[in-house]
Amino acid sequence: MIEAAVIFDVDGVLLELTSAEEDIFFAALAEFVPSHELSRDWNSYRIRNDEDIIAEILERNGKPAVLKPKIMERYLADLQRALAKGSLLSPMIFGADQLLQFLSPRMTLGIATANLCKAAALRLSKAGLWQHVKDHAAGADGGGHKHQILARLLSTLPIPRDRIVFVGDNVNDVIAGQKSGVHFIGFSTDQSRLEQLARHGAKLLATSHTTTLDLIRQTLGVCFGQVAE
Repeated sequence: MIEAAVIFDVDGVLLELTSAEEDIFFAALAEFVPSHELSRDWNSYRIRNDEDIIAEILERNGKPAVLKPKIMERYLADLQRALAKGSLLSPMIFGADQLLQFLSPRMTLGIATANLCKAAALRLSKAGLWQHVKDHAAGADGGGHKHQILARLLSTLPIPRDRIVFVGDNVNDVIAGQKSGVHFIGFSTDQSRLEQLARHGAKLLATSHTTTLDLIRQTLGVCFGQVAE
């Protein structure tokens, strides 16, 4: 393996986040707050992070913070049950499996996600991707902005920052890459999303994971062929 790492955001990069998955998240809150009134625009919350979103919703509704662990436990149990029954899918972004399969024997891989880490593990396992990133995974657990989540993960990697690439699809991901001093690749199949990332400083942009691999190769200066189609 070469001395390099690629860290991925999950939603929008490896998996699609579906409305059915969002339903499970908000259903876990329904016992305590009027969940039908809650915003599903993740950017409308102070901190775009599952744990902090739950805390903010409780605060706004005058509910005690001690309810947060119970809600997270309920969410994870419901998510696990739905995935096990097959009533819920975690659709994979096209090409994510080939990209991870190709990279995993060649360099260190990981995830930095605003999902709770167990939720990300359940969803990625369903898609057959978890084994590639499980050794280096940081999530919403403990709270914080994406740059703080990424920083927690990077603190465990004995790899120089200029040998690390972070792939994300959100403005928070661009900021995380900038603050951490790693290379950043903005990924999205939505051209308007890519334009938004570019306006916030993303210089490397990909609309497919074939391009993602090309940019990783160029950024790290390595030659290891192409992902098999």
